[in-house]
Amino acid sequence: METVRTHLARRIGITGPQYSVLVAIAQFQGADGVSVGKVAEVLHVSGAFITAETRQLERLGLVIKSINPRDRRGVLLRLTPNGARQMIAISPAIMAINDKFFAPFTRTAFRAFAHSAARLVNSSREVTELVETPTGEAPARAAE
Repeated sequence: METVRTHLARRIGITGPQYSVLVAIAQFQGADGVSVGKVAEVLHVSGAFITAETRQLERLGLVIKSINPRDRRGVLLRLTPNGARQMIAISPAIMAINDKFFAPFTRTAFRAFAHSAARLVNSSREVTELVETPTGEAPARAAE
């Protein structure tokens, strides 16, 4: 996956991590854009990482940053027309790669795989909390 991401990124002159950020913005931007926090959440990285990567994407003319009109402290991200053109230009390659990559899955098997992957993401968050706890013990959970 890393090799494929790097290949696609190079086709538009950016790094693999910048490509992931660009794809997330393209996927989640609404009419006003998408928040830095949402992109960070989707990619499982920090807001600071997104801020650093989008600074470079902005310099390259692929992303526009604007103040969130609903929360003046926040920043919204959108693709520029050039950024949108770049994503459209590599869409055929993305589709061909995805078709090949996911070819072994039936629709039912893919849904089961996606469900399992989502559960692994959730459990990885719990494991991260566990190892980051000073005592190494699981943090107390609130009663549900």
